Amino acid sequence: QVQLVESGGGLVQAGESLRLSCVCSGINFLLNDMGWYRQAPGRQRELVATITRSSSANYADSVKGRFTISRDNAKKTVYLQMNSLKPKDTAVYFCHIERSYFTQVDYWGQGTQVTVSS
Repeated sequence: QVQLVESGGGLVQAGESLRLSCVCSGINFLLNDMGWYRQAPGRQRELVATITRSSSANYADSVKGRFTISRDNAKKTVYLQMNSLKPKDTAVYFCHIERSYFTQVDYWGQGTQVTVSS
């Protein structure tokens, strides 16, 4: 069974930081690109950041310079370090296994809530 379990969300004030974690099981983690997405109320789900199996990272323009995605293959975990948080970052954040030759089905975590107050 493929499972992605997110943690680390919470309520913080603008300017503060959070680190999200996503622990993966049931897949060969090394072969998969991973991603973080977010969805705010009334908005479409959007890409936040991705990291390839070779640890090449890509970020949405809205988070560049503030967020950092990383992975620990030994722990089968992907992280999202979020600094200088803004109220517009408020959303449910989802961990995602990117589809590829090795993984041809979308897999999502259940999400973790991040709320940034002003």
